[in-house]
Amino acid sequence: MMSAHLRLGKYAYVNCLLPKTNKCSYWAPCAQIPFVLHICCQVLSVYPTGLLGPGSCLMAFMKKYLLPILGIFLAYYYYSANEEFRPEMLKGKKVIVTGASKGIGEEIAYHLAKMGAHVVVTARSEETLKKVVSRCLELGAASAYYIAGTMEDMTFAEQFVAKAGKLMGGLDMLILNHITNNSMNLFSDDIHLVRKNMEVNFLSYVVLSVAALPMLKQSNGSIVIVSSTAGKMANPLVAPYSGSKFALDGFFSSIREEYSVTKVNVSITLCILGLINTETAMKAVSGILDTNASPKEECALAIIKGGALRQEEVYYGSSVWTFLLLRNPGRRILEFLSLRSYNMDKFINNQALP
Repeated sequence: MMSAHLRLGKYAYVNCLLPKTNKCSYWAPCAQIPFVLHICCQVLSVYPTGLLGPGSCLMAFMKKYLLPILGIFLAYYYYSANEEFRPEMLKGKKVIVTGASKGIGEEIAYHLAKMGAHVVVTARSEETLKKVVSRCLELGAASAYYIAGTMEDMTFAEQFVAKAGKLMGGLDMLILNHITNNSMNLFSDDIHLVRKNMEVNFLSYVVLSVAALPMLKQSNGSIVIVSSTAGKMANPLVAPYSGSKFALDGFFSSIREEYSVTKVNVSITLCILGLINTETAMKAVSGILDTNASPKEECALAIIKGGALRQEEVYYGSSVWTFLLLRNPGRRILEFLSLRSYNMDKFINNQALP
């Protein structure tokens, strides 16, 4: 198995929708290799012959930059393809699921229960959470608890993690799935809505992950962030929501880099979802968006798989072409190259960044 610290990212396992089969789980890094070769050729072609012409300069450039990039892509192709998800990976694991009273979060809790995990769920509705916990126990959860509260309250978010860890005796996986209520509208001047989206959909995720990190370090655990294609590409009518989802990508992708460099063995999985057939989503897009929705049950399972396999990104719920285009290997190449500009020793020894 290749190290999880390779800088180009583990974009191997893709969960997506094909037009007729509704889903597929396949490994497609081979699609990246021709693209990387094309980029390499373009890079070489723009430099004057005097700088990168035949001879030592060209060879030095290839040895320092191009070959490592290609080597990493090929290494992932040959060594990561054998990863397979097994339900027993979650047996006995201690998992938090937020936004678990309905929709994707509820289905995640039920899948985890069937796999024999310990589960603590949270949402605002206590009555609904009681039913979810009861169902989890019926399905075979090792244990199941609920703690009701709102993620608009950052104090609750922090205390919730501590209480959940105490109930389960630790934590192996933190699945962050909650969002604030949104409707599809043109943005005008509702700053309150922007602030609420950023606080609930982004800032509370940061608070929860910070609170959980000590326990996750002890278990070499995982953080799973449920995001959206709206956090990877511009979409009309959802500007506040989209802004919060872009923030998740920027923040947690940066934290993943820091964990990698400082050897923190906690994985971060970003789940990029298309339209899923939850009641809330279907109501929001009714009469506005003309596209097929993907099943929430399969979506929930794809999220768990991504976290268990410690993948950097999971894509589910849109066309295969959408996800192939969103996977953006150019960004990973730039991230890989940018690390060469850092004083790595100082970076590693100075983990408390200003």
